[in-house]
Amino acid sequence: MQFRQQALAKLQSPEELDLPVRLARPQGWLALGVTVVVMAAASVWAVTGSVASTVAAPAVLTHGQGSYLLQSPVSGQVTAVLARQGERLPADAPVLKVRTADGDTVVRSVAAGRVTTLAATIGQIIRTGTTIAAVEKVAHASDPLYATVYVPAENAAAVPVHAPVDLTVSSVPTQRYGVLRGEVASVDRTAQSAQSISAFLGDSQLGEQFTRDGRPVAVLVKLGRSPSTKSGYRWSTADGPPFRLDSMTLATASVRLADQRPVDWLLP
Repeated sequence: MQFRQQALAKLQSPEELDLPVRLARPQGWLALGVTVVVMAAASVWAVTGSVASTVAAPAVLTHGQGSYLLQSPVSGQVTAVLARQGERLPADAPVLKVRTADGDTVVRSVAAGRVTTLAATIGQIIRTGTTIAAVEKVAHASDPLYATVYVPAENAAAVPVHAPVDLTVSSVPTQRYGVLRGEVASVDRTAQSAQSISAFLGDSQLGEQFTRDGRPVAVLVKLGRSPSTKSGYRWSTADGPPFRLDSMTLATASVRLADQRPVDWLLP
């Protein structure tokens, strides 16, 4: 009964056809215009724009040729240590003297470099193949440093040559001296094993550390040079740290990946 009365009241009410119809208020037109402009800008950016991203990865400051592990070619007792840790040696330089059953043998360096680790001591009994030292392949003190960055393999394809790299060096307070600047010199597309990393760096612990989450790819980073800084390299601050950098210093790298389109268009 109630619905019937409402229907009769609607039929008896005037049509109000003589009243003007307001399509929209000025505020509504303004909101509509802003929406159209924003949508148009978003469409253009989706077609022509790109998204920049970075990947963080462990790194170590090295000379470009890496290191090698010096192993004893004989078994016997070490009677003399002829080199010092940190010393630069020419090729074929004496490192150890070992007393064997056939007499004394001098173990010599394979290539010129700096002794980064000296594992042998006087009186130690060693066997053939025992690692006695790690030697970084560098001939001159003025040879520049590089950074070797171990990027996860799934990101390797997105790392372009000349991409900018920021390095947070473990021995440098970042808040005071900033980050070290560099750019990608080359990307080795082969995944690195713990053994290959250990052989290149001359440190088995780093090999295990850098492969803990999988086999990474080695990215060689050329450090920016600057004659105005004490270290000789370019930093995000004007001066950088008031000391020189040493090889085999650990760092964390932030590598700029290739720009990616925000929308992948599928063509029929």
